[in-house]
Formats: sequence, structure tokens, C-alpha cells
Amino acid sequence: MRLDKYLKVSRLIKRRTVANEACDAGRVSVNGKPARASYDVKTGDVIEITFGNKTVKAEVLRVAETVRKEETADMYKIL
Repeated sequence: MRLDKYLKVSRLIKRRTVANEACDAGRVSVNGKPARASYDVKTGDVIEITFGNKTVKAEVLRVAETVRKEETADMYKIL
């Protein structure tokens, strides 16, 4: 699954366009390297997102095309 779509489905970022813009601006890195929106997310990847002066680091536990709101917490683990 594409990185921008994963960020939206997992609700780490609210909208896919915002996720796409964050990737283009270099604020999203996967496994320590800056990642493009088209990066293919796999289980075990560590995603780091910078929001202003705050940084969120999460490990991918599950990749799914559609998820109910209550199940989004099962998709990643905050590090």
C-alpha cells in the first residue's frame, strides 16, 4: 500500500492530500530515510512524521485497505 494512503487509513494523518504534501515536503521518513508518497509500506517499517516541533514515530503492525475507526490502533504502535 502507498505511504500516503496508509497514513490516511491508519488515521496518523487525517487526509491523503495532507499526507502527500507532508511526504513531498520531506517531513515523513521510513526506516530513517526520507520517503516519497509512493513508497510501498510493509509490516515492520518504522514511520517518523514531523509536525512542526513535534515528532511522531510509529511501527507498522498491519497493512489493510479499509479499517473501521475502532481498529486503527491495531495498525501501528507508537514508539
